[in-house]
Amino acid sequence: MLDKVGATLGKWEQTGITGKLYEQIRGKYDMAINQYNEACAEYNRQLNAYNAGLQQYQNAVARLDQGSQAYRSNADNLAQASKQIAEKQNELGKAVSQAGKQVADGVTQLIQGQRDIDKAETEYQSKLAEFNAQKPEAERKISEAERQITLAEEKIDNLTVPAYSVSGRREGLTSQGYCVYMVIEGIVAKLADIFPIFLYFVAALVTFSTMGRMVDEERTNSGTLKALGYGNADVMLKFTVYGFAASTLGTCIGVLAGHTLLPLIVAHAYSAGFTMPDIMLKFHPWITMAAFALAWISAVVPAWLAASKELREKPASLLLPKPPAKGSKILLEHFPPLWNRLNFTHKVTARNIFRYKTRMFMTIFGVCGAVSLLTAGLAVQSSIGQIGNRQFEELIHYDLIVAEESDTNSAQREEIATTLKGKTVQSSTAVRYEELSKTAGKENDKQSITLLSTDDAYNFNEYLTLRDRKTHQPQILVNNGAVISERLAEMLNVSVGDTFTVNDENGAQRTIKVAGISEMYIGHFIFMNAQCYEHVFGDQYSTNAYMVGLKDHSNANTERQGAKFMKLAAVRGVVQNTTQKNMVSTIVGSLNQIMEVLILVAVLMAVVILYDLTNLNVSERIRELSTIKVLGFHTSETTMYIYRETILLSLLGILAGYGFGEWLHRYIITEVPPDEVMFDPAISWIALAAPAIVVAVVLAVLGWIVYRQLETVDMLEALKSVE
Repeated sequence: MLDKVGATLGKWEQTGITGKLYEQIRGKYDMAINQYNEACAEYNRQLNAYNAGLQQYQNAVARLDQGSQAYRSNADNLAQASKQIAEKQNELGKAVSQAGKQVADGVTQLIQGQRDIDKAETEYQSKLAEFNAQKPEAERKISEAERQITLAEEKIDNLTVPAYSVSGRREGLTSQGYCVYMVIEGIVAKLADIFPIFLYFVAALVTFSTMGRMVDEERTNSGTLKALGYGNADVMLKFTVYGFAASTLGTCIGVLAGHTLLPLIVAHAYSAGFTMPDIMLKFHPWITMAAFALAWISAVVPAWLAASKELREKPASLLLPKPPAKGSKILLEHFPPLWNRLNFTHKVTARNIFRYKTRMFMTIFGVCGAVSLLTAGLAVQSSIGQIGNRQFEELIHYDLIVAEESDTNSAQREEIATTLKGKTVQSSTAVRYEELSKTAGKENDKQSITLLSTDDAYNFNEYLTLRDRKTHQPQILVNNGAVISERLAEMLNVSVGDTFTVNDENGAQRTIKVAGISEMYIGHFIFMNAQCYEHVFGDQYSTNAYMVGLKDHSNANTERQGAKFMKLAAVRGVVQNTTQKNMVSTIVGSLNQIMEVLILVAVLMAVVILYDLTNLNVSERIRELSTIKVLGFHTSETTMYIYRETILLSLLGILAGYGFGEWLHRYIITEVPPDEVMFDPAISWIALAAPAIVVAVVLAVLGWIVYRQLETVDMLEALKSVE
């Protein structure tokens, strides 16, 4: 059996296909051979012992006679040896039987192993084909991973230490809406500090003249009451009660409108650019009390003063018409060359103007107030109406600033370059872009300042127009200074040649010299060339952003392209002009609505004042005008006799209104705009022409009314004696 197994193993070894199974079977076979050899050796040893014992037995038999004890001892030894031989033969038989079984099992395992080898070979060929099929893709992924590792290592090498800053709600990325809201709130607050006071004085002026006129018209009745025994207090009570009742009723209407109508108008101005909850109308007791007190002062006090002055006369004097004001030599008569050149009617007009000084000042002040409000309102509308177009059409020609990350690699920069060459981009240029800061302004906020630096001044002019606002003289980028925006210069109170400090992105202070001031209406800007940048920041100039001009300049396309750039991994941020446009549009829209209300109030005020003063002038001088008509003056001549005074005083009021309106306009455009917005300080010709036209139209309409009134006047009734 062992020989057959050995022959089989020999053939197996000759095939050359050996493995773990072969080694296991070979090991068991060798172990069986060793056991067999040991058993044979033991058998031979025991056999030799047996032969030796047998010889001893034979010798013992021969010496049997020599002693029975030796014989028995040898017999026992022989029996023991025979037993051992039998045991060894049994062990040898078992070993041979076990070795045969192991060899049979090994052959079975050998056959199964051959089957496994064939199956493994088939699986190997299948996996080899799959490996060869997937090898190119795996190699590509390995190559891409190695490239990403290289780019990541390059990005790590470009990493810089980040700078941190703490911003309040008026600063930072989310502050835009809050600041715009606070700007509009500031607009309303600042205008509320001026116009209520101004309008009150104008209203008080009208009320004063109206109450004085009422007392004059009731002169005869007052004399009658005094003649009947009524005391001065009783007569004055009539006028004070009337003034109190009229002012109270008017104030009630005004308080109602002020608590409902005007807040709704202001809320509408706010809601034009914000999503806000419905306005909550509240009652303001202190303001209401102040309104009533001022109304009573402007209506009751003038009536009481006028009545007390008139009631000092005796009843007989009060029953007669009020004598006209006395004429006197005026200042103009001291200039004979001028005075002598005036005709009779012009001399009468000059004298009458100074005869009625109160009416003269009231007319001048009234027209001045109306014209100043009109001038300021129209001038503000002109100042704010065009700043958006000037900023983004005449001065700024780019649509986006695309800022790179500081740790970009070559592949990411190539991705930006490919996008900049797209169909939607018209042109682009590389610049140095940084966000600087400076704590300044009305609220002492941290102002954001945009720094744009270039090493190609020629192409830089294609994206930005740097010029003086007044002369339009170009501002040149020089090596020893920077060009700054006009609003920034005003806020920092610096001019050409001065220096100022700003904080860079790392918080370090940098000192910059002003080499020029450029016209800019929205935002704070600093422009410099590469040499100036290296001098100020002490670092080598390098570009980190692109100014991009789009083929389609609409807001929708600008926002769409900005979002496209923001998806690039190398882009840190995109500065869009649409944000500033929306901010300016919100401010302009809100301020325009307020100015429209102001203009409407100014027009109505001009009509009321001129109508009231003209009617008062005619009613007080009706006897004088009737006398002139009796003397043969035509109606047109009679009208101009009195209306020429109103025209001249209105002209003086218009000139004074221009001056005060210019001051009011200057105040509004200085105090109202936010720190990063500048209104155009120039006054348009419409702001100067429109108030004069409005006053001229009102004067023309009132002149026609006076003409019709004088044409139908009953001269006999006006000139009859008072009995």
